Amino acid sequence: MVSPLVATILQTVNVILGIVEFIVIAHVLTSWLVSFQVLNLRQPLVAQLWYALQRLTEPLYRPIRKILPPMGGLDLAPMIVILVIFFLHQLMKNYYVANFY
Repeated sequence: MVSPLVATILQTVNVILGIVEFIVIAHVLTSWLVSFQVLNLRQPLVAQLWYALQRLTEPLYRPIRKILPPMGGLDLAPMIVILVIFFLHQLMKNYYVANFY
């Protein structure tokens, strides 16, 4: 049986992982829109959003980019981050279910 403290910690980490996943997906979508010139970085609001997403995601991507070989224009770091988040979600879900039921 999981204590209420551990359950609360798992739920909080789960929410944080969901927020990080949302930020990574927003960064990927924004980068595509900027690359295809749907969004223009000369617009102040777009530039602020872009740089905020860059600052939030770069610490996650940097260690992965050091490990991955250069792939030209293809950046696989966001996909690796999302896969790690998915793995952690499943790990916590399985731990939570196994200890509650």
